[in-house]
Amino acid sequence: MAEQAKIKNNYKWIALSNTTLGVLMSSITGNIILISLPAIFRGMNMDPLSPGGAGYMMWMILGFTVVTATLLVSFGRISDIFGRVRLYNLGFAIFTIASTSLYFTPGAGATGMTFMIILRLLQGVGSGFLFSNSVAIVTDAFASNERGMAMGLNQIAGIGGGFLGLILGGILSAIHWRLVFLVSVPIGLFGTVWAYLMLKEQSAPSKTQKIDWLGNITFAVGLTVLLIGFTSAIMPYGASNMGWGNPFVIGSIAGGIILLALFVLIESKVSSPMFQLELFKIRAFSCGNISLILSSIARGGLQFVLVIWLQGIWLPLHGYSFESTPLWAGIYMLPMSVGFFIMGPLCGKLSDIYGARTFATGGMALSVAGFICLNLLPANFTYWPFALILLALGMGMGMFAAPNTSAIMNVVPPSQRGVSSGMRSTFQNAGMALSMALYFTVLIHGLSNSLPAALYNGLVDAGVQAATAHQIASMPPTSALFAAFLGFNPMGALINPQTMAALPAATQQTLLSASFFPQTIAPAVMKSLQLTFYISAGLSAIAAVVSLFRGKRYVVEE
Repeated sequence: MAEQAKIKNNYKWIALSNTTLGVLMSSITGNIILISLPAIFRGMNMDPLSPGGAGYMMWMILGFTVVTATLLVSFGRISDIFGRVRLYNLGFAIFTIASTSLYFTPGAGATGMTFMIILRLLQGVGSGFLFSNSVAIVTDAFASNERGMAMGLNQIAGIGGGFLGLILGGILSAIHWRLVFLVSVPIGLFGTVWAYLMLKEQSAPSKTQKIDWLGNITFAVGLTVLLIGFTSAIMPYGASNMGWGNPFVIGSIAGGIILLALFVLIESKVSSPMFQLELFKIRAFSCGNISLILSSIARGGLQFVLVIWLQGIWLPLHGYSFESTPLWAGIYMLPMSVGFFIMGPLCGKLSDIYGARTFATGGMALSVAGFICLNLLPANFTYWPFALILLALGMGMGMFAAPNTSAIMNVVPPSQRGVSSGMRSTFQNAGMALSMALYFTVLIHGLSNSLPAALYNGLVDAGVQAATAHQIASMPPTSALFAAFLGFNPMGALINPQTMAALPAATQQTLLSASFFPQTIAPAVMKSLQLTFYISAGLSAIAAVVSLFRGKRYVVEE
């Protein structure tokens, strides 16, 4: 018995370290693109701010997340039937093959970018297998009184990998853009072999159950179409700065909702459903997932708007060149990951003893305070108050994430852990994708109303003739945000070269200075940012209330 206990104790750390490696690799890959896009587009001889380039850019950023989010539940259910470890290993292999192929992407221009996007989607498939099974494998390996601590350590990799991706992207893309894809290959090769040799099934696969093909198809297609609709709504359409009036967007969102409603109907009728809807009758499960999607919507776009704030306004005003702002934005946001590193494992461990309700609810309450405090800062803030707010937001996320995940997984039967892990990850990833659409819509809508006048007045004051100023001020706000996001000087990137050359030398120097664009757009941007922060505070408050009603600690015994 003592020997068996020792073997089980050793195995749980092997399972945790391997799944943490998988989560780390996926998180690095998801964010390394954000910093590396300018170098990638230069390497592929394509302008990301051209009408065609903007679409490729959006799919390079969001395609990975959309594919991962839509496949998690289906992969989780299939893993319950055929074995979680087996399909987790498959995910590592797929991810590694796709990453290697990206490094050797042939061609250039539209053909090369299309091929690269397809490989990014394939990476998303591998990531879907990894994310849908990692939490279930950890749950299988650890006793119920240790899962919160294990989840906290596992999720550190997710947050830390995201910020590490930003820094690695800045460093590697400066050397050669292909290296940003190669960085995950050694991790993938090692993880694939290690997982194959060391991970073992801890629960018997439910091979007697049938695959619910109709449920899988309606869910995957419905969620894919819905997220594609929200993603496409970010892009301009016709004379509009946003695509919400695009018939394709309207049809995609409506079709996605109809298919998801059909999925719920199918799941209530079939004998072997993909997902047991009865699990939502468990209060801890339903409250945990509802609070999770609310928190994901609240904070999913936070990193994006903070990057816009830092790269478009704060860093240039503090002497940083536009080209260097992507890397420094990642560095200056590190306090948020530090807060998560501190509170994630700690609150996960404490929730193993005292339950998740206090810590998850408190984390959401701290997030509310953090979002409100962000609204108190001016556009050109002093860094240390900003850093303390980010630290508090990170601590709030850490207090919520690990206890909430542990509480959700503790209340599901062992045979449902794979699909339950997939459902939990789907709520999280779908919430983050919806958050991006929400934040971006608020930003663009606000800038559409106030940026043209602010830019026109700034240009006229700088000595630009009224007709030219009107022409420049009419540029889509999306282009200005994308330029700042990519580390370009928006005025230099967006003003026609002939128009710029015709201006007096002093005017050119003023327009291309590091301070002109930030000072001009700051009032308009801050109004929109403040609205997004208030929305996030409201969603976090609702999540805190929902979390409060999850009930006391409950564990389904093996």
